[in-house]
Amino acid sequence: MAQARPLVLTQGDPAGIGLELALTLWRDRAACRTPPFAMIASPGAVEVRARLMNLGVPVRRIADPGEAEAVFEHALPVIDHGCDADAAPGKPEPATARGTIRAIEMAVDLARSGAAGAIVTNPIAKSVLYAAGFAHPGHTEFLAALAGDPPPRPVMLIWSEMLAVVPVTIHIPLARVPAELTTRLIVETAVIVAREMRLRFGIAEPRLALAGLNPHAGEGGALGAEDAAVVAPAVEALRALGIAATGPLPADTMFHARARAGYDVALTMYHDQGLIPAKTLAFDEGVNVTLGLPFIRTSPDHGTAFDIAGKGVARPDSLLVALKLAGRLAAAGAS
Repeated sequence: MAQARPLVLTQGDPAGIGLELALTLWRDRAACRTPPFAMIASPGAVEVRARLMNLGVPVRRIADPGEAEAVFEHALPVIDHGCDADAAPGKPEPATARGTIRAIEMAVDLARSGAAGAIVTNPIAKSVLYAAGFAHPGHTEFLAALAGDPPPRPVMLIWSEMLAVVPVTIHIPLARVPAELTTRLIVETAVIVAREMRLRFGIAEPRLALAGLNPHAGEGGALGAEDAAVVAPAVEALRALGIAATGPLPADTMFHARARAGYDVALTMYHDQGLIPAKTLAFDEGVNVTLGLPFIRTSPDHGTAFDIAGKGVARPDSLLVALKLAGRLAAAGAS
């Protein structure tokens, strides 16, 4: 088996909890079995946060992710993004946006060049980036733009050991979902999911369960026509492509333990239909995985948490799972 390439972790917003979670996971690396990673950040800002929180974590600058594994035993390896602006915990500053953006750009360059096996991204605050002129709707769209021309179509997977779920429509108002939801969109999303489940997760014949849009999957048309007119044809098209798809299924009976045993990934028709069960079942262990990119990207399934940054109460569970899953996927790709 080939050696998996190293993981890189972006700084995220330095006023949020990303820096302290990375420091905590290094400090507790033996107990947590933290996989080695290189962080892309300002080494000075990381050192300041370590001192501020009395974490006692030594920081060592490195130039290449390949140095991370050897350094990780003794210090937290940091690749300098060259932007020195810092922010106090819980006090976001637009001046730090350039460093946040540069860390993402460098991580993608390292992944595309083969120097890194996977990217793990700490949370960003879009409002801070917008104030500095950031032109992308969010993290995922920026990663897709950096991935190639034309940009690939990214798909958001929320993954945990208990449930993997993909919302077909994501960050749009609920009132717009029926108009935005099309058979083509469902099929395109499901094809990407099935391919990535085979390629990244090693599931030879992934089973996809598609939720209905309406209560009771439309109740034979009595509660809405979209399930018969839009979702059911997508299931038929997927089956014609050789993909094991079922649905449309009533969403209120899809997520109990017995139902989950019957599929590998649930595709829901809108954001909260999927993320409510995902976060209920595994709030601290959920990982955001971007499918459809030419590299592996995972992220903790939480935000910057400015309100608790620097207070020593943030839990590193989701970041740890994101790092472990990235390492697992990178190792599978290297085999």
